[in-house]
Amino acid sequence: MSNATRRIFAAAFSALLLGSAAIAHADLADTKAALEPEESDVLTIDPPKPTWFYVDGGWDMPGTSIFDGESGKMKGMVETRRLADMAIDPAGQYYYVAETIWSKVDRGTRQDMVTVYDSKTLNLVTEIPLPGRILIGSRKNNFIVSDDGKTAYVYDFSPTSGVNIVDLAKKKFTAAIELPGCASLMPNPGVGFSALCSDGSIATVAVKGAKGDITHTAPFFDATNDPIFDNFAYDRKKKTTTFLTYTGQIYVAQISASPTVAAPFSIQTAAGIRVGETKPLEVNWYPGGRQPMALHRATGMLFVLMHKGEYWSHKESGNEVWQVDVAAQKVVKRFTLKDPMNNIEVSQTAKPLLYMNGEKGEALVLDVATGEEKHKIEKAGGGVITVPEVY
Repeated sequence: MSNATRRIFAAAFSALLLGSAAIAHADLADTKAALEPEESDVLTIDPPKPTWFYVDGGWDMPGTSIFDGESGKMKGMVETRRLADMAIDPAGQYYYVAETIWSKVDRGTRQDMVTVYDSKTLNLVTEIPLPGRILIGSRKNNFIVSDDGKTAYVYDFSPTSGVNIVDLAKKKFTAAIELPGCASLMPNPGVGFSALCSDGSIATVAVKGAKGDITHTAPFFDATNDPIFDNFAYDRKKKTTTFLTYTGQIYVAQISASPTVAAPFSIQTAAGIRVGETKPLEVNWYPGGRQPMALHRATGMLFVLMHKGEYWSHKESGNEVWQVDVAAQKVVKRFTLKDPMNNIEVSQTAKPLLYMNGEKGEALVLDVATGEEKHKIEKAGGGVITVPEVY
């Protein structure tokens, strides 16, 4: 290559570099002009709404997911440890979680507490330490909040059964009351709380400061031969609790300083079939699941997950939902399910929606009036379901 040729090539290459640099500089200037300064922000959600439902993730998800039953969309997630129990503040300001954590994940120092989260930001508000050894594990009625939202009652087992009382207004533990042989709590307004007992009675604890006066009803069910499902339904407005036994007996108790229990009726008889029995090899329709029943408070309609099996198949998921008019003691509708479901709840709205999930961790939303499947939400979680109260 001659010197002249080299000079021409060098000049052309220099021009190319200069042109590329100019283009790159112009592009960078345009990009800078288009970019807006970053601003940090925090998203918020509404307080609990009547159509929302809350699914405990169980072993599948890291928290309790919040879904809108109308849209089928996820709204957020409350941070709950595995097997924690969650309750909703009646005023809608907070989510409360009764939980046990360990300093080294699954070992180390044990810490029992009620954790408080803001319902709009889902941020941690505070932790309320508890003494003893609370017993959690997807048992909705082992952690309850009083009707006025001022007090929480947390079931405890150290070394005997008892209840820790928490002042939610002051955010502090106030008392521990021993309650041998009893668990599964329900509010008792103006008195304290009540609980189911292994002798078949309801215990009522009149709380007076750090102490409680304990009374019992006469036994009304056989805890050995026909136990009651522990995820029963309490109605704050009517001050009643609806119970369901493994054979399908339905009881309604009026909660007061001296609770009374009405005579039961059989869900099978209410459907026009023979009563559920405890005999082995007797195949019939029986209730089953972790959370087998849901009560629509305003109408007194009870929705029960039912399956075909023998007595003591109470953990089996339901293939049908039976809608029971409790006052009339009659099954008024039966829904056939495409997939077996293990947990059920119902929105407390004028046009109720059924919320269910099963072993696949999918959440199902059904319209009660039509039986129409409105939504199926994948990977929603497989734990118990909670809904806000509506008054």
